[in-house]
Amino acid sequence: MKRNIFFLFVFFSLLQHAAAQTADHKFSIGLNGVISEYNGDYGSGILNFDRVNVGGGLSLFTYLNPSFDLGLQGSYGEYGYFRDIDNRFYGNKFDLSIIGKYKINNGYIIDENSKLSPFFALGIGYATYSSTSGDAGVNPTIITPGTDLIVPIGAGLKYQMTDRFALQYQYLYNFTNHDNRDENRGASLPLYASKAGNDAFGEHIVSLVFSIGKAKDSDRDGVADKYDLCQKTPVNVEVNADGCPIDADSDGVADYLDKCSDTPVNITVDENGCPLDADNDGVVDYLDKCKNTPVNIKVDEKGCPFDADNDGVADYLDKCPNTPAKITVDEKGCPVDTDKDGVADYVDKCPNSSLKAKVDLNGCELDSDNDGIADYLDKCPEVAGIAANKGCPEVKAAIKKIFSQALLGIQFESGKDIIKKSSFPILNQIADVMKENPSYLLEINGHSDSQGDDDKNLLLSQKRADAVKQYIVAKGIAEGRMIPKGFGETVPVADNNTAAGRTQNRRVEFIVNF
Repeated sequence: MKRNIFFLFVFFSLLQHAAAQTADHKFSIGLNGVISEYNGDYGSGILNFDRVNVGGGLSLFTYLNPSFDLGLQGSYGEYGYFRDIDNRFYGNKFDLSIIGKYKINNGYIIDENSKLSPFFALGIGYATYSSTSGDAGVNPTIITPGTDLIVPIGAGLKYQMTDRFALQYQYLYNFTNHDNRDENRGASLPLYASKAGNDAFGEHIVSLVFSIGKAKDSDRDGVADKYDLCQKTPVNVEVNADGCPIDADSDGVADYLDKCSDTPVNITVDENGCPLDADNDGVVDYLDKCKNTPVNIKVDEKGCPFDADNDGVADYLDKCPNTPAKITVDEKGCPVDTDKDGVADYVDKCPNSSLKAKVDLNGCELDSDNDGIADYLDKCPEVAGIAANKGCPEVKAAIKKIFSQALLGIQFESGKDIIKKSSFPILNQIADVMKENPSYLLEINGHSDSQGDDDKNLLLSQKRADAVKQYIVAKGIAEGRMIPKGFGETVPVADNNTAAGRTQNRRVEFIVNF
């Protein structure tokens, strides 16, 4: 009995050692009901339930990995065999073994979370036997006391009722290293031997299995790894039932990292849990009505650049930031100026001014001499005139008379471009007219009759027109105000077949332009 107490002490010491080695693993304790079956020289009691040997026991196992459990299993109870009145023996047996289990529900064969857990068992241990009587006779009814080394092998099925409780059945067949526990039916008395080899025994074990200890919790968040969907949660971080850090606003960033923990639902956030602000203007995208604002531009609460005059053009682009309300503006924020005269349409009283015209403050074309002809069209912008003369005054009758007299009043030496002195007075009058009327531009057209060579007549008419121009230039008139041109005989005004007609055709015409 003392020996049994010693082995129980060793049993629990080994259990504590195993627990210390696997502190994060799950443990179980089993309360066992046992039926023992003898198999030896008297015969075989395997699966023979005429007379059963009952007992009880304990088992303690630890989880190693999804495939293997390791534990200690022991039992104590009746042991013996009855073949007939002369061939029988009875006593008690105590056995203790280290058992390794290979579980079929390891995730490879059956789902690891299956309630049914078939397994195979293999172990090593010892068994001690004690007699129930001191009487010995020719036909003994006692067991020879002693200790055997045993090797149990078997299989079983465990059904997990709850996380903490299971029902289990296993059958173990135990090989021993002796053949003399059934008294004189051993190898020393071969006359009576009926079975070769060492004695053996089987065990039917029905267990109530209770899980003890805490399940593995790698990150120590209070949720077992088996159920923990986030097994690397930092220490002291609050988690939910799945072992994941609390994310109150459900934005995908845990509260302990979330710098914006009240983000509305379904809003995209950055790694800090804050709503995205793509243009970095300080207004998050889901509120930003202007998501592409350039960098460093001040914006309003809607994320849009400031527009002080509310003209639709942001201040940073607005070249006219003080436009009055309700005024149509261009892309630069300036009031529209349709005719591009520098006066905005909303104050322009003449919105269709010519692009070439200078305008007054009202946007109307300037007419300095108030003759109804805009300055940009008026050849005489300082003197009132008429449209027929491009804004210049009408040529006076006295001036027209002078030009008329000049038609036949300018004479040249025959066949030459030398002006006769008799023509000087009329030319002087024409020079005076040009001085008095600085807006005049004068065409000097030389003509000839049809006598002689056409080309020579053309050349001579050009030289005579040039000669008249040079005379007037000499009188102080700018050369650029006169255009001399010879027409030869191409523009007659009279009949070249008469002397009178030819005289009229030899002429110098003066035409006033502006």
